[in-house]
Amino acid sequence: MPRRNPRNALDRLRTPRGLHGFLKAASVCALLTGLLSPLSPAAAAATPATGTAAEESAEVTAAGAAANDHCGGQCSDILPPGQNGNATLAQILLNQAFGAQPAHAEDQLGPYANLATGHPGLTNDKINTFFNDASFGVPDGQAASTVRPAGRDDVTIVRDKKTGVPHITGTTRYGTEFGAGYAAAQDRLWLMDLFRHVGRGQLTPFAGGAPANQGLEQQFWRGAPYTEADLEAQIESAAAKAGERGDLALADVDAYLAGVNAYIDASDRGRYFPGEYVLTGHKDAITNAGTIEHFERADLIALASVIGSLFGAGGGGEVDNALSLLAAQEKYGVAEGTEVWESFRQRNDPEAVLTQQDGSFPYLPTPDDPQGRALPDAGSVEAEPLVYDRTGSAADADATGASSTAAQTATASARRGMSNALVVSGAHTDSGHPVAVFGPQTGYFAPQLLMLQEIQGPGISARGASFAGLSMYVELGRGQDYAWSATTSGQDIIDTYAVELCRDDFHYLYRGTCTPMEKVERENAWKPTVADSTAAGSYTMRVWRTKYGPVEYRATVGGKKVAYTTLRSSYLHEADSIIGFQMLNDPDYLDGPERFQGAVQHINYTFNWFYADSEHTAYYNSGDNPVRADGVDAEFPLWARQAYEWQDWDPDGNTARYTAAPAHPQSVDQDYYISWNNKQAADYPAASWGNGSVHRGDLLDDRVQELVAEGGVTRAALVEAMAEAGLADLRAEDVLPGLLKVVESAPVTDPAAKTAVDGLKAWLSEGGGLRTETSAGSKKYAHADAIRTLDAWWPLLVRAQFEPGLGSGLYTAFTRNLPVDESPSAAHGPTGAHAGSAFQYGWWSYVDKDIRAVLGEPVKGPLAHTYCGDGDLAACRDTLVTTLKEAAGRPAGQVYPGDENCSAGDQWCADSVIHRTLGGIKHGGIGWQNRPTYQQVVEFTSHR
Repeated sequence: MPRRNPRNALDRLRTPRGLHGFLKAASVCALLTGLLSPLSPAAAAATPATGTAAEESAEVTAAGAAANDHCGGQCSDILPPGQNGNATLAQILLNQAFGAQPAHAEDQLGPYANLATGHPGLTNDKINTFFNDASFGVPDGQAASTVRPAGRDDVTIVRDKKTGVPHITGTTRYGTEFGAGYAAAQDRLWLMDLFRHVGRGQLTPFAGGAPANQGLEQQFWRGAPYTEADLEAQIESAAAKAGERGDLALADVDAYLAGVNAYIDASDRGRYFPGEYVLTGHKDAITNAGTIEHFERADLIALASVIGSLFGAGGGGEVDNALSLLAAQEKYGVAEGTEVWESFRQRNDPEAVLTQQDGSFPYLPTPDDPQGRALPDAGSVEAEPLVYDRTGSAADADATGASSTAAQTATASARRGMSNALVVSGAHTDSGHPVAVFGPQTGYFAPQLLMLQEIQGPGISARGASFAGLSMYVELGRGQDYAWSATTSGQDIIDTYAVELCRDDFHYLYRGTCTPMEKVERENAWKPTVADSTAAGSYTMRVWRTKYGPVEYRATVGGKKVAYTTLRSSYLHEADSIIGFQMLNDPDYLDGPERFQGAVQHINYTFNWFYADSEHTAYYNSGDNPVRADGVDAEFPLWARQAYEWQDWDPDGNTARYTAAPAHPQSVDQDYYISWNNKQAADYPAASWGNGSVHRGDLLDDRVQELVAEGGVTRAALVEAMAEAGLADLRAEDVLPGLLKVVESAPVTDPAAKTAVDGLKAWLSEGGGLRTETSAGSKKYAHADAIRTLDAWWPLLVRAQFEPGLGSGLYTAFTRNLPVDESPSAAHGPTGAHAGSAFQYGWWSYVDKDIRAVLGEPVKGPLAHTYCGDGDLAACRDTLVTTLKEAAGRPAGQVYPGDENCSAGDQWCADSVIHRTLGGIKHGGIGWQNRPTYQQVVEFTSHR
């Protein structure tokens, strides 16, 4: 299949159909724009700082920061592709035409990618071959530029030569935050603007009507359909509840916004604003006519609603749960069907890998006699329409499907694959100090959603990563003598309610009163631009809101017409977490693990938080977990009646009683912690399906447990364990041995099957089940044929193993609850292709438990039935051998069918990680790794 230019989600922002001809004049346009525009801030940062004042400022910054740095040169970080996420029109055109990269746009991509082949035998002194030095300050002679934003004398922004990371130092709190806002706009203005429009459901009028843009605004606005009044009220509400810290947060926000807007004005006057504004028709490259709108408080809430829904909102799916339960009960009867459903749900599987190893943290226990269930009548569920009144290109026959598919492509890697952590107590390290390797797995975008920064000022001292546009504080990073990070925990803070309709389809019963639903609309229209040639079109997005949240589905329950609504505890509270982040950045507050846990208790999104200093480690699971009514089962839709509401629920502000801090999984100085979005603790059920005997968290747990048992753990050893786990095929490492045991329970005489078995065994014994290149840069896998065989075999064997016993209806329903596969190249899986994150969701535990049952091995928490061969070993073997032969016979071109990035049959490319463009600069693919996007390696040597 011939290669074509990449056209990823939102790609029309950079390469519309008509842009190729336009690019024939790229050199002329670049020259013209270069004459009109000064260097971009990133390019300027690559220019040596000059002048005594600049040099002295840089030296003072480095000296002051170093005095409070207790890491001793042993803190490192990385965030690909690079710090600079803004590009002028000239730089975009040069990138599109010739592949030229703006300064610091991808200089962290190479080191990040090289760890895949460079980690074996890693030593501490080589860590920064693959990571940045994350020490405070800028070393002597390494300041590339020094800026006093807007001419202020109370803040400087020093950028280092190597990476262009901003080191912001203020002498006043206002100046410090002003500098943080200015630096954020320097690095991510276009992205910030893009996502404030996504959060408002107004992306298409801003960036064009491409299917990806339609899909993005539809996806996010449905879950957070806020009015402007809602947005404006949330930041003030969050501050009002927090006393002095709340007042300080508001002042910080205002100073930060002032800095953002000062950069907008400066870049407009100097004509070095992001070139996407020209390509999307907001600015004129010749006359400079047009406006870049200033940012306001409400914009930050719009941004926060997008980030919160991507990474910090666990739960939901109650309607799909109901449908699969009904399918199970239809096949087996109510009692047995419920037992089968529960065995696949694995709410509290005894074989699941845990982050908190000791203790019990009961949350949402399964009631013996569930109250308030509102299960739909068979065949009655219909999704609530969102889009109405389509015109022009929005009315095309395939417009709906295209926008939905594009949204999945654009955001799935961020939504699905979220973060890992490896933290080892000093009792088991070589130095006696704790060691941590951790970071968020936030997908791969260009520019990246996160940005690096160092902030030093009154009450703030930190370096790390923050989401663009929300970077008034470091959100994940290090302080003077401690570091912290997070993984998405996903415990259930979302419930579905069945509101009974009255009068018509747009009135419902609220506590006995027939109440009108609130209609919230966005009327969006677009026209073609240079960046997006999508023909003119328009539509209206319409959401019906109730006291119990927005309407998601319509159905009947016992013959009564209902609307299913979705209510999450963080709805109308997108800004509440600001206080926790403020505390994490405050060196006067945070002096140890207990204060760390106290800070993250103020974060209402669902995260696992990890901490390390020179003496202690700690863990805490955050989130506003609503206390449910007695007797309800939050796995399923509930009647919207007062008896089944959250305890002490106030619908006006969407507040309730939340589980107390001691009820959240937590500890200090556990021997080690691992997290890869696995189950948090005993009796603390994960909202997502698939937390059973095999989980990608096992890839970390097995390796770290072995290191701890040996003792003398070093930073390099922990990095190596993470990197190896990031190349492991979970199916090969933890499930394939059992499958082969069944296959070889009798001699394998078929030549094709024998060849496949021998290849798989060689991959395990010689290659450890890792997906690794034959040599650095070869772009060919060792044991490529075995990898191809397993990729082809897995979906075939799962269907053949389970569908005959479950029946097609129940099997299909369960696959909607939990996809079968999520291999690196599985474009059909929940993460999509080229996303990096893999093996989070799949049927590995089901296959593992079922195969062990067939083999007669002990299984804790078994499935309700044995499915492979109906429990008969010989019949199960026949099923596996038949599907293995079919898989082995499938050519690479069929297993890896190719796409706009890869030729058919190119296995390495099919797995490769490709940054999805959100602006005008594109990057080449890198080899597959399953690891955090932003990552820290830390070991503090002393404490204040």
